[in-house]
Amino acid sequence: MVLPFVGNAIPLVRKPTRFWELQAELAASVGFSVNYVIGRFIVFVRNSELSHLIFANVRPDAFLLVGHPFGKKLFGEHNMIYMFGQDHKDLRRQIAPNFTPRALSTYSALQQIIILKHLKSWERLSSESLAEPISLRLLVREMNLETSQTVFIGRYLSREAREKFRDDYNLFNTGLLKLPFDLPGFGFRNARLAVDRLIKTLTDCAAQSKKRMSEGDEPSCLIDFWMQETVREISESKTAPPHSTDEEIGSYLFDFLFAAQDASTSSLLWAVSLLDSHPDVLLKVRDEVSRIWSPESDVLISTEQLREMKYTRAVAREVVRYRAPATLVPHIAMEDFPLTESYTIPKGSIVFPSVYESSFQGFTEADRFEPERFSVERQEDVIFKRNYLAFGAGPHQCVGQRYALNHLVLFIAMFVTLLDFKRHQTDGCDEIMYCPTICPKDGCKVFLSRRCPRYPNLSLN
Repeated sequence: MVLPFVGNAIPLVRKPTRFWELQAELAASVGFSVNYVIGRFIVFVRNSELSHLIFANVRPDAFLLVGHPFGKKLFGEHNMIYMFGQDHKDLRRQIAPNFTPRALSTYSALQQIIILKHLKSWERLSSESLAEPISLRLLVREMNLETSQTVFIGRYLSREAREKFRDDYNLFNTGLLKLPFDLPGFGFRNARLAVDRLIKTLTDCAAQSKKRMSEGDEPSCLIDFWMQETVREISESKTAPPHSTDEEIGSYLFDFLFAAQDASTSSLLWAVSLLDSHPDVLLKVRDEVSRIWSPESDVLISTEQLREMKYTRAVAREVVRYRAPATLVPHIAMEDFPLTESYTIPKGSIVFPSVYESSFQGFTEADRFEPERFSVERQEDVIFKRNYLAFGAGPHQCVGQRYALNHLVLFIAMFVTLLDFKRHQTDGCDEIMYCPTICPKDGCKVFLSRRCPRYPNLSLN
């Protein structure tokens, strides 16, 4: 039964995994399916080429990328994902210094120190109750939130501000999966107000960084690399570049946080699960890492060493393909749009290209977890490039994908080297759950113990 106005919203909220599986089944023959939710017509796109058509037509007279079906209400107006054309190109050009090799090297050191801190705490937690597994989902999320805060905004968040920031981000995360009732006491309203507070905090951080960079200090986090370039442009042209007010930058920083936080949590959890269920892959990763880096060296994994971990990077890329964290990329049709010769998407429809479904098209034995497909010999990343859409495509392709992959590679390398782990296997434990990106249904429950003789002593010095 489909209720008026509400449509199929109830099965979507109650059993999202089954809802989207059903849309994919309905789309099998023609590449797309249609449905109705909360007064909106929705179109689910399964076919990779049709998804590329959506991604390539983000413009005022075709599609608006929204990131969430009711994203504008949540994220506000100053948001990178709503931008088009030259404005969007100019902003991406300004962001480019955030992901240079020098910047990524700075982030890598910060990432490793935070990963080590959390791995040690997880092992202690597991040792307190040897008979009971620990659930990694919230632990990984906490680690990633600290990583994002430190890498993106660094010293500009006090300890107290970090605690408030975490609470507000949790409210936002919860609201993503709620119906869009913008009324007091509802999860969606709490999320919207939390976003306002988060952006205000990030706006203050942008102002502090801009001041520090104008005084000639060296950058130590992402916002510093960004503001260093902004200050340079202001100095040379005597005018501020577009989209460089503190409030705008605060909003864009929130975009980065949203893009990095939950997607990364999803990938790290699936990496643990898949390595446990594929001991041959785990053995190869441990062998490669041990030849390149030793925890007894007390030295951070260098950029060169990270580059040498080719098999581990192939594993990371296969994790992202096999379990694309953000399975759907919502767009709104700004005008009627001819999707195929026989079907036109009506104006106002919410369109969901499924990057998850694309990951299982084209690739050799796509249902198998097989990192070797990304080897130099097989080059499936080149042959089936148009099916590898986990980082999007077109003008809004993920600008931080190298950072995201580096984080996953570093985590895998350190996790398997420093810890022994075993999944707590139960029926359905690895079924997909939306929260809001996908993760193992049981939250990835594991038993952990220390594998290395001692933990490394890592520092930025």
